[in-house]
Amino acid sequence: MSASNPTLITFVIYIAAMVLIGFMAYRSTNNLSDYILGGRSLGSVVTALSAGASDMSGWLLMGLPGAIYMSGLSESWIAIGLIVGAYLNWLFVAGRLRVQTEHNGDALTLPDYFSSRFEDKSGLLRIISAVVILVFFTIYCASGIVAGARLFESTFGMSYETALWAGAAATIAYTFVGGFLAVSWTDTVQATLMIFALLLTPIIVLLATGGVDTTFLAIEAQDPSNFDMLKGTTFIGIISLMGWGLGYFGQPHILARFMAADSVKSIANARRISMTWMILCLGGTVAVGFFGIAYFSAHPEVAGPVTENHERVFIELAKILFNPWIAGVLLSAILAAVMSTLSCQLLVCSSALTEDFYKAFLRKSASQVELVWVGRAMVLLVALVAIALAANPDNRVLGLVSYAWAGFGAAFGPVVLISVIWKKMTRDGALAGILVGAITVIVWKHFELLGLYEIIPGFIFASLAIYLVSLMGQPSAGMVQRFEAAEKDFHLNK
Repeated sequence: MSASNPTLITFVIYIAAMVLIGFMAYRSTNNLSDYILGGRSLGSVVTALSAGASDMSGWLLMGLPGAIYMSGLSESWIAIGLIVGAYLNWLFVAGRLRVQTEHNGDALTLPDYFSSRFEDKSGLLRIISAVVILVFFTIYCASGIVAGARLFESTFGMSYETALWAGAAATIAYTFVGGFLAVSWTDTVQATLMIFALLLTPIIVLLATGGVDTTFLAIEAQDPSNFDMLKGTTFIGIISLMGWGLGYFGQPHILARFMAADSVKSIANARRISMTWMILCLGGTVAVGFFGIAYFSAHPEVAGPVTENHERVFIELAKILFNPWIAGVLLSAILAAVMSTLSCQLLVCSSALTEDFYKAFLRKSASQVELVWVGRAMVLLVALVAIALAANPDNRVLGLVSYAWAGFGAAFGPVVLISVIWKKMTRDGALAGILVGAITVIVWKHFELLGLYEIIPGFIFASLAIYLVSLMGQPSAGMVQRFEAAEKDFHLNK
């Protein structure tokens, strides 16, 4: 790996730019609200693109193209489920959560919001939701670090151990320094890079394989069932893939973008931008994996790395088909996808530890400067634990993500969704929803019941628990009053 390696130089320039953005954001970070939510100052473009980029992690350019390459279009049900879920999340949750968090103690985190929304004096709701965040996000962070390590390993021939630290270092640096604003500003750059890579690459692969007709004939010759959306699937299999869309309602790193929007008015425009970006990116991802089948069947001499690990299909196509400088930019898109998600996950974990443990229980009188530095220390702590979890080189990116995604989707999704649309929900209902959702996911995953993705039973059982337990009690007059005031605010300003 020489210093003149164009890909290496591109990576270094890209990483340096991200860290520079971190230092620019550092100057705008004066208190914990700035560090955790950017002082609720995000406009519609940054809200949209940072919500998209923080959602689409390394699996967008590694896990999903790999799955399509191996199995054909039958794997694209997951993309359809995600598009539907994301749209419904923007439609029903985004604007309402923005006003509800403001009306409920100007909450900075989800545990903070739950605690204020349901007047939980015991602190139990805050503790349990913060623990759920730490458990599932540390697994999620580990998946991002694995994806980054795979990228550095295959691009620069590093050992997995060295690649692990190289991939994580830059993200930790700018998140540590700049907090939420750094994460959101870098997300916007990263989202732009990702869409560029995912629109350009499939076009060049098509040209390299002789155009649309030739490419489709080659894919059909390799295996006609590659075109079959129902190949090897069952009703349960399709429902499981579509079920990924349910996860959106409970992802703290995506919900934080809604909470940080400068106003409810920004949300509708952000929704349009974000959904357009998402549909184009997912379409490009499916195309990369699908057209890759034709390319590597025509060029078996270069198919070795992809045969060995199908998650490398995008990486290998970029390295083979593009000038090294362009390849460096395209491969930076994977780094962008990894860094954008990892950074906001580290920040959400840090905010849970700082706002929901340290400030709430240990140091209620802590100064803003102290809290920001505790937040930074927690970024480092969570990152080190995630790196330790990612140390096993046999980890597969999509497997780690699916477990964490299900955990959040089932534990928080029904609680967030119902809390912003139903005024009669109670504290005990929220508590039951979080516990039932999280436990169902863990038990269902362990026993692999019915072959059904654990998010679906988790979401259904948690929703039932919220409804039934809430009916057994009554929300206080204050809870109902705040809910109605927020709902009125939402309808007036949307």
